[in-house]
Amino acid sequence: MNKLTPREIVQELNRYIIGQEDAKKAVAVALRNRYRRAQLPPEMQEEVTPKNILMVGPTGVGKTEIARRLAKLVDAPFVKVEATKFTEVGYVGRDVETIVRDLIEVSIRLTKETHQARVHAKACETAEVRIADLILQPANTRKATNPIDLLLGTKPRTPDVSSEERDELARKRGEVIARLRAGELEHQIVEVEVEETTPHNDIPGTDVNMNDVLGGILPKKTKLRKVEVREARRILINEEEQNLIDMDAVYSEAIEKAEQDGIVFIDEIDKVAGKASGHGPDVSREGVQRDILPIVEGCTVQTKYGPVKTDHILFIAAGAFHVSKVSDLIPELQGRFPVRVELKPLTVEDYKRILIQPENALIRQYQALLAVDKVELEFDDSALQIIAEQAYAANEKMENIGARRLHTVLEEMLGDIAYNAGGGDCPEVKVHVDAEYVKKQMGIKDQQRDLKRYIL
Repeated sequence: MNKLTPREIVQELNRYIIGQEDAKKAVAVALRNRYRRAQLPPEMQEEVTPKNILMVGPTGVGKTEIARRLAKLVDAPFVKVEATKFTEVGYVGRDVETIVRDLIEVSIRLTKETHQARVHAKACETAEVRIADLILQPANTRKATNPIDLLLGTKPRTPDVSSEERDELARKRGEVIARLRAGELEHQIVEVEVEETTPHNDIPGTDVNMNDVLGGILPKKTKLRKVEVREARRILINEEEQNLIDMDAVYSEAIEKAEQDGIVFIDEIDKVAGKASGHGPDVSREGVQRDILPIVEGCTVQTKYGPVKTDHILFIAAGAFHVSKVSDLIPELQGRFPVRVELKPLTVEDYKRILIQPENALIRQYQALLAVDKVELEFDDSALQIIAEQAYAANEKMENIGARRLHTVLEEMLGDIAYNAGGGDCPEVKVHVDAEYVKKQMGIKDQQRDLKRYIL
């Protein structure tokens, strides 16, 4: 995926996002430049920095979705933050450095999943053997763990057994494993020893967890759970994967991945634009910009996993800029977003395409949801046209919330069907949705009254 050309990246984005070609091209080039940079000599790689992107456009036209799909496309660490959540240093609120710390947490999760996938087959084999032993030797017949062994972290001594007993145990274990693989024992109850979950106690003012600090000193508490074999398999596979992967390697790789491939989406950047009034909730708007500047410009942020450099993280900022202008941002921050793209408002035709064309199209979602209750929905072109026109008209006459208006219109139109569907003995029902049905459900005769019903 990292070797996709810009045209191929745009083609992938077209599967989920309608229109906004300029924005797609901008992010596609930014992504391809990462691959190009990786092919350069090491001394030149350090000099080539990402060309951060500023998206300007009304809400609901696809700004966030473009960035999110881009990150999924290359399996890159991605975080979305809202500029309004942060406050200037010295005021009560979130510190901008938490952006990088959140990115690292996402990167660790992605890297850990990759490492677990590599050892999954081995973990499954080991988990099967453990489940077989649990079935052959229930918990009430196993020797209890010595508290001294638990405290010192040593394994209890196992009694000596003869070779005949070992052979017999191996034979029985093989029979049980064969039955496990055949799915014959999925609902049998076994007792599994699991680690007790403890609340996440952060040390105030830091991102350090108290449980992590004391984890190497105090023994982990465990308890016995009675679960079915299928649940025990999931628990034990996860436990074995944890034992097989090297977390130090995961942390090191995750930091590298975040530094080189990380994408940060800063939404509502327009809300912190403009001069501070000197009082009230907007007092720290310009201060927030100045605090964000070093992160975007490139600095080193200390995290509990080690220092993280932000020089090559791709930042994508977005805002509607209805009240403020891009020029209201401080000049230094404007200079750190050299690529600016204007996202266009959606047309009636765009709304119609959004309903049916993307792979996660709304019409497909509703058809799949109601098919669970044996309701087959069928839309004709006239119905889609009316729905698109109503969403467009509602956005024109009231607050423009973009494609999200389609959710409101569809929920209102299909509300009766969704409510009445369901029941164990209900017969299969086929509902043909045409223009007349849509007009009847939405009360289009009284246009003004109709539009007020879709205010969120």
